[in-house]
Amino acid sequence: MVTMTETAAKKVSELRLEEGKPEWGLRIRVVGGGCSGMSYELGWEDQATPEDNVFDAQGIKVYIDKHSAPYLSGSEIDFVDNNMMGAGFAIKNPNVKSSCGCGQSHRF
Repeated sequence: MVTMTETAAKKVSELRLEEGKPEWGLRIRVVGGGCSGMSYELGWEDQATPEDNVFDAQGIKVYIDKHSAPYLSGSEIDFVDNNMMGAGFAIKNPNVKSSCGCGQSHRF
């Protein structure tokens, strides 16, 4: 299961409205790439596939495919605004063994 902070849910809701997709959910995938081997990919989704796990997080539907689910289990999605790194979504993931220096790719 994946959870989402209230701050992240508010930002997702704002972005959905801005993009004209007020009913869509958030798809999170773990994909190969980056210097540590795996990275996250976030995007909009309007319906689940037969292989998806779908969670409700703060009123936002979160879609995760069966390949990504074990890597994301227990994770929390947050939205942070850090003066040094800028603003964006951050995934606090207990399954990460190590991350690259910039924090954009991970080893599980």
